[in-house]
Amino acid sequence: MQGSILPQLSRIRAISFDGDMTLWDFDKVMRRSLAYALAELRTARPGEASAKLTIDKMIEIRNAVSEELKGLAVGLEQVRLAAFIRTVAEVGEASDQLAKHLNAVYLKHRFEDVELYPDVEPTLEAIAGRYVLGLVSNGNTYPERCGLQTRFEFVVFSEEIGVEKPDPAIFRVACVKAGCSPTELMHVGDSLTSDVHGAKLVGAVSVWLNRDWASRQAGPCPDFEIHALTELPLILESHGNRFY
Repeated sequence: MQGSILPQLSRIRAISFDGDMTLWDFDKVMRRSLAYALAELRTARPGEASAKLTIDKMIEIRNAVSEELKGLAVGLEQVRLAAFIRTVAEVGEASDQLAKHLNAVYLKHRFEDVELYPDVEPTLEAIAGRYVLGLVSNGNTYPERCGLQTRFEFVVFSEEIGVEKPDPAIFRVACVKAGCSPTELMHVGDSLTSDVHGAKLVGAVSVWLNRDWASRQAGPCPDFEIHALTELPLILESHGNRFY
């Protein structure tokens, strides 16, 4: 924690949260959803190629496709479909129809099976009404898809504005929607690169959610480091903010 940040805490009017790996375990739901899609693929196209295909390989394919499409006006669901088209090709097929089916299976579970971390609801309940709360995400899980539709007063998705965190523009849009200046914004997220660095670029207060107690060897230094979201209200209260 940096001592210079303490005077700013009394000015915080809005708090934004990252989504994936901050409010919910994206890796868990992604892998589980891919498992359903892989099972469908093996049923539709049984054989050695589909039997050898792994979830890790499917993730590798998706990441490669995402990198190739970077900078283009392509939504995340379109990226996923393109990845399934390539996945189907990986097992020796050329069927866009099968790829669309796998994509539909994946998306169904991807959005229906989202589970919030247990510290999310208690934290949001503790600070609700005291700050303008929002979601700022490079992902595509809308609050209503995980039971948080009434929790956030503003939502900013990177694919909707054409830039991703840590680009300062996404945080400036958040400030406009929240009705605050950057120095009146606190941003909470699990990524030093996307969340902490991005928040610091605009002068917002940065909070690194380090659930796994990872060692920070390099990179941007967060203004605060927490290991569970339930520590956030304690920080606000202990530093004399308007938390009461």
